[in-house]
Amino acid sequence: MTSVSSASPAFTGRDPDNRLYGPLPDVQGEAGYDGDHPARVGFFTDTSVCIGCKACEVACKEWNFLPMDDAHGVRDVMGLSGMSYDNTGQLGANSWRHVAFIEQTRTVDLPMPTFGRPGDDRQDHGRSVTDGPNDESLATAQQSSVLNAEALSEFDPQTGQSGTDKQIRWLMSSDVCKHCTHAGCLDVCPTGALFRTEFGTVVVQGDICNGCGYCVPSCPYGVIEQRKGDGRVFKCTMCYDRLTDGLQPACATACPTQSIQFGNLDELQARADARLATLKSQGVETARLYGRDEDDGVGGAGAFFLLLDEPEVYGLPPDPIVTTRDLPAMWKSAGAAAAMILGVALSAVLGSRRK
Repeated sequence: MTSVSSASPAFTGRDPDNRLYGPLPDVQGEAGYDGDHPARVGFFTDTSVCIGCKACEVACKEWNFLPMDDAHGVRDVMGLSGMSYDNTGQLGANSWRHVAFIEQTRTVDLPMPTFGRPGDDRQDHGRSVTDGPNDESLATAQQSSVLNAEALSEFDPQTGQSGTDKQIRWLMSSDVCKHCTHAGCLDVCPTGALFRTEFGTVVVQGDICNGCGYCVPSCPYGVIEQRKGDGRVFKCTMCYDRLTDGLQPACATACPTQSIQFGNLDELQARADARLATLKSQGVETARLYGRDEDDGVGGAGAFFLLLDEPEVYGLPPDPIVTTRDLPAMWKSAGAAAAMILGVALSAVLGSRRK
């Protein structure tokens, strides 16, 4: 486990290994594991193929014996939000996977149809069904492109046309703990309940957690939470018990569209880069990777995403920063303030003696 003291390089300003922020090539080695440790693993979630089935949520609950709760975290209560198909609401101590549903609308021009089946004029720009033999093939091609880049590029809520009718799309994404390279929750834990595994993931040991709650505000993503009535914190373990037996996490195993992909983190990053390039080349300009950049505020995430809109749309912070990054500056400021107070006190004492 990483230990940081006042004598650590991080607090001297000479920290070539970036122990508190920045890229960290060997996360497990920094945590104290030998050089023959397993490769770092992670999640790549491709939201462009998520269908919102919530199979990942169910698999996570079943495997980890998580209790039922409503959108407010109230245990053993089945609640309906009434606002969306998303009744989980958010990640929490009892919900380690959360499929977010985001409904977006834009106005589009829909001219009056000529004759024939409703919608034919949308496919052939106003021609009648008898003007060309390709209407049926156009409809088939349009239906077959529902989950590919062609369909995604046809809908851009920021460039929609004016009109009175609306077009709707769903953005769905299965959110989870990011298993950060620099995990603030791990840095502030006083009991060692949070630890870095040999796979590079971050896990909570419930039997060691004392319920202090320091880790809750230290997470820049708001993932970790205390269980009501218990006080201890819980979050995704990336199914550590399954990993030690050579199995995939339950959520990735249950995902029917391979929206959640699990494996070697380096391989997942290369796969994500290729997927993003494909979408960009096919016109999906709003696609982006989130948590992929090793130079971001957490040194890159062990669970990263391909998004089709701004991170804020999905409820993700646009620029997450590990909360312990500024510890050196904070300690230096505290030391300078303490020295100043001590100097003022000594001056007062010495001045009174002279009088």
